[in-house]
Amino acid sequence: MPRDQPDLPIPEDPEPERSLRATWLGVVVILVLLVVGIFLVGRIGRMVAIQDCVAQGRTNCAPIAASPRG
Repeated sequence: MPRDQPDLPIPEDPEPERSLRATWLGVVVILVLLVVGIFLVGRIGRMVAIQDCVAQGRTNCAPIAASPRG
């Protein structure tokens, strides 16, 4: 069976270094978003706990910061 069209070469990426840089930039952005998300989840969790305490009518809801003795 003869073919009418010859095999065309697959074009290569003209700038592989730029593609690799974009990949690493994407990884860094995702990691930053993950760290910020984890921080916000913890912070919002603490705020919710205080709000629940206040909503129950308690008066000693604020966390007490212990001062270092020296």
